[in-house]
Amino acid sequence: MYGFEGVEEYNNTGALLGIDGLDGDELLGALRRMNPIARAKTINKLANPGASSRGSRAEMEKHFGELPPNIKEALVKGELRLADNVIYSIKQVSSKTVKMFETQDSKSVGICNVSNAKLPKNQAFLVSGITLLAGVSADLTKDKIMATNFQGIEGFPALATGEINLKANKKQILPETSCSIFKTANYHLKPLGYYKLANPRLILDDVLIELTVELGTTDGLQANTHIFAAMHGTITTP
Repeated sequence: MYGFEGVEEYNNTGALLGIDGLDGDELLGALRRMNPIARAKTINKLANPGASSRGSRAEMEKHFGELPPNIKEALVKGELRLADNVIYSIKQVSSKTVKMFETQDSKSVGICNVSNAKLPKNQAFLVSGITLLAGVSADLTKDKIMATNFQGIEGFPALATGEINLKANKKQILPETSCSIFKTANYHLKPLGYYKLANPRLILDDVLIELTVELGTTDGLQANTHIFAAMHGTITTP
């Protein structure tokens, strides 16, 4: 059986241990198979879950049952923990289809923080929200692209009338949706260009991330226009 160093940190412990939904003899049997210390910790956590988690962390805990066994085990042992994270990429608008994460991408500070459009091994990421901004770089050199002043898409009508979609392993997280949802400049209580997902979803390691912006037109966009896209959420990390 696992070590249980990480159990007390989380709510929804039952899903991590594989006993969520068990009752009666099944639950008693699962508890009996644990060593005495693990059994005591589990019973204590189930009886006294503690203060409720909030925000993206709480959303991640609701999806514990969907995590692969190796990641569940590492969380229970304390080898992995949950952390805030933003996965981002900057891409030039060189056509009507802008793929924000591609298999030929490599990590580069200020440009993209994942390689090959996939998470590293043993990481799972809960997408809680998405940010979409745009800017015009002074030229196409890497330094100038990173130094671009990214702003809300209100000033880029061709982007605002486009669509965005997000998939992981070919499964839809955000189906084709108007980019107008990122026009938040007049909503002072919302972060600029941020859209909170009402239906957060998991992205697992070694799964292709496909975040695509489709434009109906590029009319009015300068040649050096770039898009900054970021996914905000909670990730498993050592």
